[in-house]
Parts: sequence; C-alpha cells; structure tokens
Amino acid sequence: LLKMPAGFDFGEAAAVGLVGVTAWHSLITRGGLQPGETVLIVGAGGGVNSLSIQIAKLAGAQVFVVGSNAEKCAQAEKIGADITINREHDPQWSRAVAKLTGRRGVDVVVDNVGAATLGQSMRACRIGGRILIVGGTSGYGFDLNVAQLFTRHISLIGSTMGPHQDYERFMQQAFAGRIQAVIGARLPLHEARQAQTLLENNAVFGKIVLEI
Repeated sequence: LLKMPAGFDFGEAAAVGLVGVTAWHSLITRGGLQPGETVLIVGAGGGVNSLSIQIAKLAGAQVFVVGSNAEKCAQAEKIGADITINREHDPQWSRAVAKLTGRRGVDVVVDNVGAATLGQSMRACRIGGRILIVGGTSGYGFDLNVAQLFTRHISLIGSTMGPHQDYERFMQQAFAGRIQAVIGARLPLHEARQAQTLLENNAVFGKIVLEI
C-alpha cells in the first residue's frame, strides 16, 4: 500500500497500479534498460504497453512502437513514441525495424502478444539484445527457432508484476506527473459488460476504469 497524494485522481491511481509495476519491473529491473538504447514495444494500446512507452522515454531510450492501426499509432506518438509502425501497412514489421535501424535491430523488445509475434520480435532484436516477454494475449505456445536464439546471443526474459520497491518507484513517478495514466474509457460499474465488449474488440487505447 502507498499513501495517495491529496488531489490525485482515484481512477488514475487504479488504472496504473498493476500494469505500472509490471512495465517498470520488466523494463528497468529485469531488462536493465539504459539511456540511449532502442526499445521496440509490440502493441500500442494495452495498459502495460502504454506505460512502457512512457517509462522507456523517461529512462532516455528511443522508442519504436508497432500499432494495429493508424489511430493507435497516433495515440502512441502522443504519449512519447518516437517512431511508430502501422501493422496494417507493414504486416512484416520486423523488416521495417531492420530498415529503420540500419539492419542492426533494437536493443530491447517488449512483447506481451506471444505466439503471433515472437518470431518477428526475435528478428527485430539486435545481436546480443533482450526480449522481454510480459504476456501472451495471442497464445502461450509457439515454435521457437533455437538456432536464431543462440547464434544471435538473444536473451529471452520473462517478467510479470514485481516487488513492492518497484511499485513504489513507479508510483513516485506517476504521483510526480512524469508518467500519465492512459484511460481509454470510464464507465459505471453496471456497464461492466460494455467494458468487456470494448476489450474483446480491441476498441480502446489504454485502460478501462469502472466507477462505483
């Protein structure tokens, strides 16, 4: 538990807690993100990823984002993404990453999609880079090209949630206004079914807050 500063919005505090510590723990603690590194975030609109964009920028990284459409790419840019790749136009987005980085690849990839994207995430990662797996929204089972993994010295790092000290460090940044809650919709509790529909249709950018 942390004491919330006077005047801080309850909805925003609820929206950033769990996803915030997950993003902070994966990028900063597990991933060891350093200033000047390049980060690719696969998926623009989820709660973890919308905060990962901001955390990576706060850490001094250059942030690439793969978004599912032009609208989500534009929203990602508003919260700090340096370069966005529209998956509708570039379904082979790992090639776009290679072109944008002079065929080097990025230092760190954040992937919470899983089965549908991990192959491209590996191709987008530089030799000696790190892939942070923080979820598997498209499925948990996938074919792993082990040769690509060991010949390119790529580290696969699993991460979810985090200890209290990471939660406290993240929330200090949020309370100070350096990281903003990204809320796609606020709905009364009796519209929980509508909230579920929005999630299933991938129709929001950021979190949905149910208010009592």
